[in-house]
Formats: sequence, C-alpha cells, structure tokens
Amino acid sequence: MNSARARLLLPFVLMVVVVVIAACGVAPVNRSRVAQWESRYNDAFLGRVTPEQLLQEVNLRIDLIPPGTAGRKIFRPMKPRYITIHSTQNYSGDAYNHALALKRGALRATKRRGGNRIGYLTWHFTTQANVAIQHLPCREQGEHADFDGPGNNYSIGIEMCEHRGNDIGLTIDKTARLAAYLMYTYSIPLSHVVPHYHWPRISPYIKDPHKNCPHFLLDGGRPRGTWQWFLNRVNLHYNRLIPGPARNLG
Repeated sequence: MNSARARLLLPFVLMVVVVVIAACGVAPVNRSRVAQWESRYNDAFLGRVTPEQLLQEVNLRIDLIPPGTAGRKIFRPMKPRYITIHSTQNYSGDAYNHALALKRGALRATKRRGGNRIGYLTWHFTTQANVAIQHLPCREQGEHADFDGPGNNYSIGIEMCEHRGNDIGLTIDKTARLAAYLMYTYSIPLSHVVPHYHWPRISPYIKDPHKNCPHFLLDGGRPRGTWQWFLNRVNLHYNRLIPGPARNLG
C-alpha cells in the first residue's frame, strides 16, 4: 500500500476502532490519575502476611455506634455476602469526624417507605490514608446502599474519606487491604466487592438509581477500567495472605 493511500485510510481505521471500543463498552483506565496513586505505593517491598498482620497494616480502630442508640436502636442481623465501596464526598470531615457523627446520630435521613428504613445513615468502616475506623459489627446491617435491597441487607459498607489534606492514593490502598481482609474473614469472593453504583436505589424520590460512587474509581460514572484496577489492588493484597486464623470483626 502506498503512503498516500495509507493516509487516506487512516481516519477511517481510527473511526472504526473508536466505534468498536464504544460498542464493546470498553473504557481505558484513567492512567494519569492511577499513576499518581501508584507513585505512593512500594509494592516491591510487599511480602506474605498473616491475616492479623494484614489487619495491622490497615491500622483498624474500633469505635462502634453504641447498641440501642442512633442507627443501632434496633438490632438488624446480617450474614455478609458483599463488600460495598463508597466515597464520602465530604471535603472537610475525616474518619474521626464521621465516627463521632455516627455515634451522635447526626447523619439523619428521612425515614419512609421506598427510602431510608431507620432514619439514619450508617455503615461499617471509614478509611483514610493512615487509619480505618469501624462503626458497626460486620454481622449487623447498615443503611448505606439501596434501602431495603441486598446492598443494605447483605453488604459491608466502607466509606473512603476525601477531606482536604488526605492522600487519596493511600486511602484507596488502605481500603483495598481492608477489603482483602474482609474477603478472607467472611469468605466473600472478589466478584462480590462492588461499588455503591452496583446497587440500584429503587425509589420514587430518586431520578438516577445508580449513584456515581465512589466517583474517583469510576469512569464516566460507571465501573470500568479504573474500578478493575482497584479490584486488582484488592486481589494483590488478598494473594499476600498466608492461611491462618482471622479476627472476627462482629
């Protein structure tokens, strides 16, 4: 093929490639964003760990909502089958602020049919760069995903902090380590680690049932390349585990 003909065909070929990618629903990883996060990691120094050692890397702090108060007024048992990942979209509150708000019952929501069931928002863990705080036992339901759907009834909710000064890359990695530990402890498969987006919020009060959350791990508001990158991160830490006893987190 001569060079002139090649130049004529190039735009057509590029257009076909774009159409095929769009038709297949393939979205590339946001490389600039991911590269920035990965620059914060030292994966070359990662080794095998026991479940307890992985939990130490998470730096977990227990600060539960007291039973019988606020979002735990009623005991609602759960057998966890999923892990749901969120982002707070709160640019001033850190993990400790969220723990305090949950204990005080400050995160209120309208209790109504087809909406929030208890009048409060609750979830199980909040993560930031240097700590993860537990708010609910893992065998109690939270109110963080999809009202009376499986996201609330069967999933452990993790909120990632976004306050100013927090390192998002390290927060993501802390969350991945926590998710890997929870997978191991409660026999949850990687395919059941999902974004909040996964759970449709079926309600007459909500126009878009699929929330863009966690927004910085989604591409165009959907779980595509960047979400798969996060799942790979979770799997990396899960595969570091040496089989052994794991502390039950409720």
